[in-house]
Amino acid sequence: MKSVKPLMISALVLAACPGLVLGAQPDIGKREYEANCAVCHGPEGKGDGPIAQLLKVPVPTLTTLRQENKGVFPFRQVYGMIDGRTDVAAHGPREMPVWGDAYRADAIKQHGEHYGELYAEGIIRARILALISYINRLQEE
Repeated sequence: MKSVKPLMISALVLAACPGLVLGAQPDIGKREYEANCAVCHGPEGKGDGPIAQLLKVPVPTLTTLRQENKGVFPFRQVYGMIDGRTDVAAHGPREMPVWGDAYRADAIKQHGEHYGELYAEGIIRARILALISYINRLQEE
């Protein structure tokens, strides 16, 4: 099993400085959230997005993740849910869209087949880390 420490250090640096990764764009995490999450989770992460009531499974609030995890933001679990490549068998069928796949497709579309595949992992991670940084800022005290 690979060490998680380098990933965590990278995540902290990238989450603290998403502008370095994504060309100093204004709050890319908020933009990602509004584009991909708010429709279900709501503009403030309360699970009350415009289509939440149409779904079979209740949409969880994102503002209490830290509280529900004894005061620690559950970075690894949130990353796995967003990326989608980490399936949690105990959760049953996956209801949330797999954004890792969507981000990969975007990278290939924007940068062409060769460069898109070459840079896809970095682009995916940067977008997910920016989004997680924003979700972390939504946490209630």
